[in-house]
Amino acid sequence: MSITAIPTPADALLSPDDHALILIDFQSQMAFATKSIAPEILRNNAALVSNAAAGFHVPTILTTVAEKSFSGPMFSEIADAFGDQPMIDRTSMNSWEDAAVIGEVNRIGKDRLVIAGLWTSVCIVGPVLSALEQGFEVYVITDASGDISEEAHDRAVERMIQAGARPITALQYLLELQRDWARAETYALTTGIARQWGGAYGLGITYASTMFGASEGGH
Repeated sequence: MSITAIPTPADALLSPDDHALILIDFQSQMAFATKSIAPEILRNNAALVSNAAAGFHVPTILTTVAEKSFSGPMFSEIADAFGDQPMIDRTSMNSWEDAAVIGEVNRIGKDRLVIAGLWTSVCIVGPVLSALEQGFEVYVITDASGDISEEAHDRAVERMIQAGARPITALQYLLELQRDWARAETYALTTGIARQWGGAYGLGITYASTMFGASEGGH
């Protein structure tokens, strides 16, 4: 018996209104020791994710650890994207053990979470495994996370995948929120973010639109 295909996206694909984003410990002290990814690429990808979430109005939780006493402020790229949104400062390495963070998770009320931050093997593994165990569906933005070594980052990602987490990348996150270039209301937002933080892909968009007046939404 043959299967009949229908033009409908998979439930596993992310949409702006079906998840919450949690950005964890993108702070100076944490970044100083991050060696699995270059700091400029980490900051670029964090900016891409933040501006995508802010632009698509994804409910987002911003949390830091020991901001005033040790780790320093959240990356300006993230803070600027979300304007005056307050940060939740913690003492716990596992943000899932912080009552204020969990209060926000429950207030937002999404059972699908997207998580990124520093360090992968500590501050990301903790909430990801905890959320999965409590029945949440969890995606991890692996190239907007980092650790003290490639080994530490890779083993942490493997551990989370084995537990059921789904790995994605920063640019993938942006494009999955848009998903259809015919969505005119967010076309300029998406291509604008890609131009600024999308690397070679963004350069391609600029070249095509400048030289040929081309756009992804055209047929």
